[in-house]
Amino acid sequence: MDEIGYQPVGLGEDNNFPNNWLRDNTENNISKKNKYYDMYTFHYWLWKNKLESLEDNKWICFSTYRRFWSNLEKTDNQNNLKNCIIQTQPKEWENYDTILTEPTDLKKIKISKIIKKGKKMILKNPSILFNKNKRNIKFHFDLMHYSGNLDKALDLMDTKEKNEFTEYLNRNTEINFWNLFCCNSKDLLNNWYESVFTWLFRCEKIFGFEELKGYETGRIYAYLAERYLPYWFKKYGNTRTWPTYFYDHQKK
Repeated sequence: MDEIGYQPVGLGEDNNFPNNWLRDNTENNISKKNKYYDMYTFHYWLWKNKLESLEDNKWICFSTYRRFWSNLEKTDNQNNLKNCIIQTQPKEWENYDTILTEPTDLKKIKISKIIKKGKKMILKNPSILFNKNKRNIKFHFDLMHYSGNLDKALDLMDTKEKNEFTEYLNRNTEINFWNLFCCNSKDLLNNWYESVFTWLFRCEKIFGFEELKGYETGRIYAYLAERYLPYWFKKYGNTRTWPTYFYDHQKK
């Protein structure tokens, strides 16, 4: 990652990472939960150990090994990744404190996927096959991560946040995916971490870890946070969206 100017991070308890990588298994950490929390074990580590030392009003952006923030230059040259992703703050970000990924339209979910994964949901409400307005964020989570799990998690939220978040889930048919965001406010970032981890730790009491497996529930804590993140930042921050660049490292 040195060649593109980004700071790489090694997640989990595995120590097979280069020495110049940040690790989420030092100091105050929940690294042992990485299998279930995905990148949120790093977010916890950052929150508890490094947030105070960050410079305020300076952008910090989170990417993954396949998804980066695009510099808007249209190119398919996978061997020149640095030229495809942002290196400095775009001028369009000046009046915002949070950047979210461009939304995905859930109305475009293929009927074949709904039939494959949502047989019980179809029997209960056949109209979901044809009424695209019912394909909201709540529907998508139930379809992909088992119906009922999100309801259980919502019950663990404080009443006001639960009511507003539930309304958001049922009202919106677009979602900002991937758990990626940029932020230039330490206070906002701290408040986000306080809110999301309070909720996720409560969720551990009902989901635990032993029964979590596969795509549907294996990383359920990251899936829950993925739905909560855009709602929370849109409510408490000043947001705009920005395109991401998909980097196929296997082709490289």
